[in-house]
Amino acid sequence: MRFQLLGPLSIAEGQDAVVLKPSKPASLLAALLIHPGSVVSTGYLLRALWDEDQPATARAALQSCVLRLRRLFAKYGVTGNAIEAVPGGYRMNADADTLDLVRFRTLVRAADGSGDAEGELYRLKEALTLWQGPLLANVPSPMLHRDEVPGLTEERLRALERACDIELALGRCRQVLVDVWEAARRHPGRERFSEQLIEALYRTGRQSEALSEYRAVKGRMKEELGIDPGPGLQRLELAILRGDDLGPAAVDRTVSLPGGTPMALAAATERPALAAAPVAVTAPPAPVPLPVPPVPSFTGRAAERAAITTSLTSGAPGAPGAPGAPEAPGDSAVPGARSGSVSPGGATVVVLSGAPGIGKTALALQSAHDCQHSFPGGVFVLTMTRPDGSSVTPAEAKADLPAPGAAGGRTLIVLDDVTIADQVRPLLPAAAGGAVIVTSRRGLAGLMATHGGSVHRLSTLDPEESQELLAATIGAARVHAEPAAARELARVCGHFPLSLRIAAARLLTRPGLRIEDCVAWLAEDLPARLSLADDPGMSVPHVFGGALHRLEPRWQQAFRQLGDQDGLLLSSGVLGDSAEAEEALERLADAGLLEEGPPGPYRIHLLLKIYARRQAREWNRNQTATAPH
Repeated sequence: MRFQLLGPLSIAEGQDAVVLKPSKPASLLAALLIHPGSVVSTGYLLRALWDEDQPATARAALQSCVLRLRRLFAKYGVTGNAIEAVPGGYRMNADADTLDLVRFRTLVRAADGSGDAEGELYRLKEALTLWQGPLLANVPSPMLHRDEVPGLTEERLRALERACDIELALGRCRQVLVDVWEAARRHPGRERFSEQLIEALYRTGRQSEALSEYRAVKGRMKEELGIDPGPGLQRLELAILRGDDLGPAAVDRTVSLPGGTPMALAAATERPALAAAPVAVTAPPAPVPLPVPPVPSFTGRAAERAAITTSLTSGAPGAPGAPGAPEAPGDSAVPGARSGSVSPGGATVVVLSGAPGIGKTALALQSAHDCQHSFPGGVFVLTMTRPDGSSVTPAEAKADLPAPGAAGGRTLIVLDDVTIADQVRPLLPAAAGGAVIVTSRRGLAGLMATHGGSVHRLSTLDPEESQELLAATIGAARVHAEPAAARELARVCGHFPLSLRIAAARLLTRPGLRIEDCVAWLAEDLPARLSLADDPGMSVPHVFGGALHRLEPRWQQAFRQLGDQDGLLLSSGVLGDSAEAEEALERLADAGLLEEGPPGPYRIHLLLKIYARRQAREWNRNQTATAPH
């Protein structure tokens, strides 16, 4: 039996794993596993279970949790005293074969002492594959998430930084782009990821994109921290402006990974010390817009781009259409688009909706890039959902937007991953006279009813667009060498942009892998294998699950039932003839998990149907495992 801590807390036996339900015993187990082989004090465990709000019977309840864990272990064949009661607390021993955290640290230490770049990279990649999703997502312990998760996340990021450094040093700049692009976006505070991204862009001949990325990083650091980029980034900018040959990439060994021997922090001493000076602050600084770079390898959606650009720039005479897109047709020419009007607040509203992973965010950002010249007040991009799935409130979002009329011109606001219309309405005055792009898995009919605008319901890419995306990511030569396999890869990926990019990332990081072999491997376990181990967000099951888990349990169960239905077209009575069954289909369609609906039939994407079938099996297995005997 193995314990999996680097993701949702689970217990694995062979290829099977059971994710524990959120509970006090799960919090207790996580607290013990985070400190394998060490005595964990009773006080620490009490805080892990109840934080500072401990009941009078907390110690007795702790003992009860220990007993419940021991009974759970016995069910999985773990005999002996797995949890030891010792003076002052409890201890749980684990090694690299029984706990992924120990194995991760063992591999990182082995990588640090391997002596050659290829061996070090291999071990780091193996270590990073152990991270399987949001850390401790099913552990309801505020203390562990506050005090322990950041440190564990830091270990992963340091290993990822190191792996990317090595790939750059080995000249694999195209292969590393996927990793560093996502890392720089997800962790903007880590300057090294931005430096790696800019270097990789420049080394692959994308000088203008590299400069655009540097300026975005510099603007963000000035705005948020009041400092300039570090010497490494500044030297890189100068080299790009001069068109210098960077020469072989150097591997930075100034900082060791966990468990290694610390080395001198030479790079850290290069930045001159900032003199502390008293500063009188009377108000928080006004938000500063940043240039919107193009979405890497964006392809397809030409009609939607043109229609969106027309809507957004209708108040800017003479604004050109989207680069590379045809002359903009009216919204009625775009399948899935419904026209409305400028909102009563004076802002044009464009909603992009559709299934999870369908490419809403990419289209929104590319559209913002296309027409940012028409918005002298700037473009502001806000993510409206936190990584844990909770919604950002309008009050929180307002802090990142200029006051109405204060931007000095028309502004464009991109609100990404909105969950309800009430997140949007209070923010419209900030874009008065400008425009707002909203992405949401839901149709946001309530917003359309009160404020008007246009809705573009995105579907999957067509086969030609899928081929264009593959050619743009892995290279046209590789696609042309295996045209039939490339078409089959697009089909297996369901023509979902997210799936195609994940598959492309796998092919980029394995230059010797044939497309045909990649297709066969993916098809053996869909959609589970459409995931990148070192980036939990780049995972089709994770993205689908995020949409599903926002629904009430009864609607989740209705979705699971659809996996066993024949075909992709679903009649309105597929779940029964009751009013609740009809409501279930409407809820699933509104959440982006189904398409269309009355008066025609509903339709489910193939990947979502496969996911529904897997979810049903896992749910039934978990119910059996946790049922009282």
